[in-house]
Amino acid sequence: MAQGNSHIRIVLVDDHHLVREGLRLLLSAHDDVQIVGEASTREEAFVIVDRQRPDLVLLDITLGATDAMPMIPALLMRQPELRILVLTMHSDAETVRQALLAGAAGYLIKGAYASELVASVRAVARGERYLHTSVTATVVNDSIRWLQSGSELTAREREILSLFASGQTAAFIGQSLGISTNTVRRHLANLGSKLDLRGRSALTRYATDHGVVRSTHG
Repeated sequence: MAQGNSHIRIVLVDDHHLVREGLRLLLSAHDDVQIVGEASTREEAFVIVDRQRPDLVLLDITLGATDAMPMIPALLMRQPELRILVLTMHSDAETVRQALLAGAAGYLIKGAYASELVASVRAVARGERYLHTSVTATVVNDSIRWLQSGSELTAREREILSLFASGQTAAFIGQSLGISTNTVRRHLANLGSKLDLRGRSALTRYATDHGVVRSTHG
């Protein structure tokens, strides 16, 4: 919260008008919260944040067909003291991890109780981190697996790499595994970093060489 300011100044970023309206009504009912702007697109968000210099951005990381995850570091580059609280429907560990690595201070799932939303806003504004209870255990378990596996692939990573190396698109993989296309892309980006590989051909070669997928060549 800005020094000398008794309000937590918030910008809402969500592509659904009804969601923004509901958030505004809910949060504005509290004396220590002030909604200073709303945006439905990446471009609108940057303009409003530059103009209003809020304390906190409440951000949905899916804005229509746009993956808004890259907005997190971009917003923080513009305003390093800004606090970003993700409010989204995605609860998979990879998306949560990527959001936190990108610089988000908190992660809340849509469907949370109103009291949890207010508590998360206040915690993040105080400089704390906040994870919704439904993702905390998932993130902890995933982090433990990550540390234990080192460069080894998790079962989900092997599933995605196998389909990707077989020539499937991110959209097809997401539909097959019941996850979003953006989540698949984040997994693939993470695989590239984890294995120090870039591009489909390099990942396909790795998958074939390590038995993740059978070679289609004779």
